[in-house]
Parts: sequence; structure tokens; C-alpha cells
Amino acid sequence: MKKNFISIIFFLNILFLTNNSISSESNIYKKIDLFGEVLEKINDEYVDEINQSESMDSAINGLLQSLDPYSGYMSPEVFNEMQTETSGEFGGLGIEVGMESGVVKVISPIDDTPASKAGIKAGDYIVKIQDTQVQGKSLSEAVDLMRGPVGSSIELTVKRRGEKKSTYI
Repeated sequence: MKKNFISIIFFLNILFLTNNSISSESNIYKKIDLFGEVLEKINDEYVDEINQSESMDSAINGLLQSLDPYSGYMSPEVFNEMQTETSGEFGGLGIEVGMESGVVKVISPIDDTPASKAGIKAGDYIVKIQDTQVQGKSLSEAVDLMRGPVGSSIELTVKRRGEKKSTYI
């Protein structure tokens, strides 16, 4: 197992050394081929079995996150699920949310909804839902925590830029 891992590292070093002079714009297809070779080598010789689909999703996400801290990739399945979950209100809260720095960020409260009446503003960060920390959870997990029967109540801990204390709503 260790031998396979070392051979992958050796192979990657050779690939990167021999392709070090590749111009990023003029030889982009060579880099795409290189990426395919690396993925194939990992699939053939890596110690553990990998899911190539998940690896590709991770590679795309890594590329997008390298552009800026607000970009990220959702697989078509996750995107469709999020579209379903965000079309409308979250258990009547009336907010549009996204993820930023591992917490839920309010994109905008919808007028005349419990969220806007409670004082939630665009740019607020929801750091706790009931007694559960949001950091480390996915957007869909956080949304699930905010869901509840119509008319039920929920306690959110909100952090607002420029304010030292969190607000409990």
C-alpha cells in the first residue's frame, strides 16, 4: 500500500516536472490531459478506492473556491434539492439564505414575514439554530434545522457585522 502511494507521488512529480513549462493559456488542453492522467493514476494505484464522481466534484469546487471565498460548486443533485428547499419559505421564516465561511448568511428577508418582523437583516449570519451550532453544517442541514410545522417557533442566534454581541431572535 505504501509502495503504491509512493509511486503515485513519484508519478505526479515526474508529470509536474516535465510539464512545468506548459503555458496556462496556450496549452490548456495539455493540462486537462495531465489532470486526466493524474486522476486515472490515483484511481488505479491509490491505497483506498475513490469515488471518481466525488473527486471531480471536489476538483471543480476547489477551482471555484480558489477564485474567491464566495464561489463554490454544487452537484446537480444538491442544486436541485436546494432549489426545492429554497422555493418559498423555511417553515414560515421568510428568508433567502446562502453559506459563507461555514455559517448561514441571510441574503434577504422577505417583506412582511416573521424574519423581517423579528429584525433579521440582509448580511446577518445565523450562527445557532435552537441550541445547535451551524458552523460545520451544510446549507441543507441548516435549512432542515430551521424547518418546522407552520406556526411553530424557532430560536436563532444571529451575528451582525459591526456588533460584538450575538442577537437571539
